[in-house]
Amino acid sequence: MPLPHILLALLVTLVWGVNFVVIKLGLAEFPPLLFCALRFALAATPLLFLRGPMPAPLWRIVQIGLLLGVFKFGVLFIGMKIGMPAGLTSLVLQSQVFFTILIAALLLGERPSRRGMLGLALAASGLVLIGLERPMGDSLLAFALVLVAALAWAFANIATKRAGATDMLRLICWVSLVPPLPLLALSWVFEGPQAMAAAFEHATLVGYGSLLFVAFGATTLGFAIWSFLLSRHPASLVTPFALAVPISGLLSGWLLLDEALSPAGWLACVIVFVGLAITVLPKGLFGRLVSGSSRPTPGP
Repeated sequence: MPLPHILLALLVTLVWGVNFVVIKLGLAEFPPLLFCALRFALAATPLLFLRGPMPAPLWRIVQIGLLLGVFKFGVLFIGMKIGMPAGLTSLVLQSQVFFTILIAALLLGERPSRRGMLGLALAASGLVLIGLERPMGDSLLAFALVLVAALAWAFANIATKRAGATDMLRLICWVSLVPPLPLLALSWVFEGPQAMAAAFEHATLVGYGSLLFVAFGATTLGFAIWSFLLSRHPASLVTPFALAVPISGLLSGWLLLDEALSPAGWLACVIVFVGLAITVLPKGLFGRLVSGSSRPTPGP
């Protein structure tokens, strides 16, 4: 993977890591299904300015929209609302990396290299170390819902890769058209019209600001870049970057919310990033970084 694409992937992990803190702020003011519906309705608005044909077959757009918008985020937001802490959610959700690699191997014939598997195992050990220090929360159901969301995201990754789209910004905007109506219907049934109306009546600038960040930062920008990378590289090379999302979430909490990291937490961050470097960096570049050399040794 070229360096610019690696930097794009790291940018997405930064945005998505901060996003879990922002989601918690938004869910304090909006019911989860309503919040998710509004998120995707806003994320679809760039279609008012984008021109051109549909970027993928309609059935594929609907498939991705249902998997990503309705199942993944609908279930995820409910899990966070009923008890999953933001930090632990960002950690458990990254099980989608391993789900995606397994599904890609079964359906697409993609086989990660031994070096890639070593890097994944190392990064996973860092996540486990982080998880040992995170409070589980009171709800086993909430934990199970986040796992279901991770599985839905894995299938959405495969569907995105199979879409064959070239304009990923237009793809994610078209995909964002699918979830709002089903999610609004579910919100009406399960959350009730009174809760929906009360959310708009009492929402503050923090609530609306979190909605804008989640819609345009995490969805439009984040998933457009993610889809772009999936369309150009094997899923087993792209999805491991998501293992850095909990790291950026923990670091953003440390920087923005003064949430302290223990020495074990800092060690876990280093382990995850080393594992990612082993997985995604070209072998020669990784060797030069480890040795501290910026260029190959001249030949005789």
